[in-house]
Amino acid sequence: MDIERRIGCRIGHHSWHTFSAAEAAQALGVVPAAGLSTATASERLAEHGENRLAEAVPRPLWRKFLDQFRNFLVVVLLFAAALAWAIGDLKDAAVILIVVLLNAGLGFWQEHRAERTLAALKEMLAAHARVRRDGRISEVDASQLVPGDIVLLEAGDRVPADGRLLVAHNLEADEAALTGESHAVGKHMAVLDSDDLPLGDRVNLLFMNTVVTRGRAELLVTDTGMRTEMGKLADMIAGAEEGEAPLQRQLDTLGKKLAAIAGGVVTVIFLLDFARGLPWQQAAMTAVALAVAAIPEGLPAVVTVTLAIGMWRMAKNRAILKKLSAVETLGSTTVICSDKTGTLTLNQMTARAGWFAGQRFSVLGEGYGAEGAIHAEAAPMLDLRPLAMPMALCADSRVRDGQLIGDPTEGALWVLAQKCGIDPEAEQERRPRIAEIPFDSAHKFMATFHHAGETVEMLVKGAPDVLLARASRWRAADGEQALDGTARDLIGRENEALAGQALRVLAVAQRLIPAGDFDPAGDLMAWADGWTFIGLAGLMDPPRPEAKAAIALCHAAGIEVKMITGDHKTTAAAIARELGLVGEVVDGGELDALDDAALIARVDGIVVFARVSPTHKVRIVRALKALGHVVAMTGDGVNDAPALKAADIGVAMGVTGTAVTREAATLVLTDDNFATIVRAVKEGRVVYDNIVKFVRFQLSTNIGAILTVLAATLLGWPAPFTAIHLLWINIIMDGPPAMTLGVEPARPGLMRDPPRRQAAQILDGERLLRLALYGLTMMAGTLFMFRQGLTEHGQPYALTAAFTTFVLFQFFNVFNARAERGSAFNATFFRNGKLWLALGGVLALQVLVVHWAPAQAVFDTVDLAAKDWGLAVAVAASVLLLDEARKLVQQLFRSRAAANPAESG
Repeated sequence: MDIERRIGCRIGHHSWHTFSAAEAAQALGVVPAAGLSTATASERLAEHGENRLAEAVPRPLWRKFLDQFRNFLVVVLLFAAALAWAIGDLKDAAVILIVVLLNAGLGFWQEHRAERTLAALKEMLAAHARVRRDGRISEVDASQLVPGDIVLLEAGDRVPADGRLLVAHNLEADEAALTGESHAVGKHMAVLDSDDLPLGDRVNLLFMNTVVTRGRAELLVTDTGMRTEMGKLADMIAGAEEGEAPLQRQLDTLGKKLAAIAGGVVTVIFLLDFARGLPWQQAAMTAVALAVAAIPEGLPAVVTVTLAIGMWRMAKNRAILKKLSAVETLGSTTVICSDKTGTLTLNQMTARAGWFAGQRFSVLGEGYGAEGAIHAEAAPMLDLRPLAMPMALCADSRVRDGQLIGDPTEGALWVLAQKCGIDPEAEQERRPRIAEIPFDSAHKFMATFHHAGETVEMLVKGAPDVLLARASRWRAADGEQALDGTARDLIGRENEALAGQALRVLAVAQRLIPAGDFDPAGDLMAWADGWTFIGLAGLMDPPRPEAKAAIALCHAAGIEVKMITGDHKTTAAAIARELGLVGEVVDGGELDALDDAALIARVDGIVVFARVSPTHKVRIVRALKALGHVVAMTGDGVNDAPALKAADIGVAMGVTGTAVTREAATLVLTDDNFATIVRAVKEGRVVYDNIVKFVRFQLSTNIGAILTVLAATLLGWPAPFTAIHLLWINIIMDGPPAMTLGVEPARPGLMRDPPRRQAAQILDGERLLRLALYGLTMMAGTLFMFRQGLTEHGQPYALTAAFTTFVLFQFFNVFNARAERGSAFNATFFRNGKLWLALGGVLALQVLVVHWAPAQAVFDTVDLAAKDWGLAVAVAASVLLLDEARKLVQQLFRSRAAANPAESG
């Protein structure tokens, strides 16, 4: 194939890493020594457009506001407000409208997130670039770059566009924001053969928004704007749709059920009253009043307050939520996909093991603290200072007060030297550096030279195979010896053993040079052989101490944890084993070989995804969601933003994360800690639990009121409540006692429950049956007190007795709402002080309503005798006592079934 066809084919597949520098320059029509002409650059700018990200057309504010009313429960509430207004109940109409508008206002501000994400992405782009045009170096606005431009870069520069390296001197780049790779990546100019290499392995390319950390480069721009890898990410972010939260779906379903109940009530009560001969206007008013009472207008307010309390609790625990509904979504999470570096690990390189003078040793302690002992595999422990001295002196970085200044690898060696008994700073002052050979990706070592009396000591650190190849002697247990084949094989096996533990292995060596023979300004590479090989150190970014316990807690709660990382497969697998993650390990190449159906079939069994790209992360999220999972995805780099938006919960790192991920996410961790996510999941479960408690309490009250009025109508009795009584009950039902259920503490065993099924409803059949039983109990008790009052005292007394009994039913029923499965008389019985205060207030107000003359005039009540108060309390307590009896019987049956599994089967 001729050069033109080959280049054209590769351009079509964007495989610039398979081009030589000359082929790339030829393909883009530029002479690197001169660069593009100004005229050519202008033509290409007109053809390709500016080096900017495309901007989405913002949606109008009025549309964002109207979108808040698309929730079905909100529509039902607005209809209820209209009915209340129609029958003259302006108070209820006003309350419902205020609640609806408040919730719409809270949701309105969430709609700006996509625009803010793209704006943050644009802010990260380099503002200016140094280019070669017309044979001269000049600085241009980064937006004016075009394919074919030659960009000059040095350490600290942010890369302004995608491109092929033409020149690379000691070049390293931090690509964590794009690929997730935790270490700076060495770059070179050599051609790569494979078309389908992951981004992280295309080491002859640089990508927009990554940062040059070492060396200098000349970059041939190949792609700009939306055609860059960063542009593709921006396109994915803009196109990502946020899924509906589980709570939103359940509230919609609940709204439809309540609308059906209210509609049935209106129809049945109206027809019965009309059939009894009541004027149709009066029959309609009674029916509509009950229908309005059947709608829990307090539910949106309680949901909002409960979510807000959960949000506040999470913020205290270093988890900041940007969206209220995300609190509850967290509680229904079934899978957490977590980044490795900095989330499951400390993001602090640490020496974990080593080899010196024929002896293996292990190192305790994590991170940049000097605490931690060193243990030899075979006693006695050798003096490790000869091994540690090159680590202390052959370094440009340092650690002070546990804080790294410089390169993480050098920081780990610095701390290891401290654990070996050396003070690196004191040694550097005592033995100052007189010359150095800087690290270069070509020779893969760094060397420093120090005066040592009549000699100059050359200290070296670098890749084990390189140092071994340049060494002629080695440090054995009994002193220096010639490095023969047996010794080389021994060191090679030790290097492989450390690498097999997924450790990054570095070696150190030394050479003594006569001071008279050494010229600091001479050719220092002349001394780059004849070294004495000293030893090896194995480094890794260790797991966070609390991460393993947090993962175990997730597993106990039925939540899967998956590690998704840009690191290599062996490194990721080793960390996963330490954390207790057991399952398949796959890399990006293997994912590419799976179509969507195959990935969906296997994704549950995979626990580690290594060397993944942004597209892979989105595919993983979609595959999990296709299986019905509620997915939380963590991320810190720009590459994570599309997956964070695709997930049900996007979790961004507040410390190491970029502005883009913080904008795309719904949850931001201020400590970048996996354990914080687990605490947030627990808080989400508490929130949902408390919302369900409120729904159980409120709807059982509604059902009790409706059944009581309906039964009285069917029996041909007078109405047991007046309109003001229903209003008072409604206030109690939606008021402080109900609201305080939103601040209930976590019930025992909450994190041992499996996650809720997505199809699960707040008001399922079993729960509705229990609520109906509570309602029937209230109906029977209230009508009993009403009938007795009619028989013994007349209608005013009967109304007061029925009204008071029904209010007292709510006092006891709230404890049923607190404990759906276990006994209400548990360890948390007295822990919600706000609830007890509210219940005390309700009792005091009810006594006031019954016995205070001004209140009697308003509520049409009369004084009750002490014995009737006692009887009302006893009757009302039945709703709690009967439910406790039900739970006890169920518990006995479960215990018997557990004791006799064969019999129960």
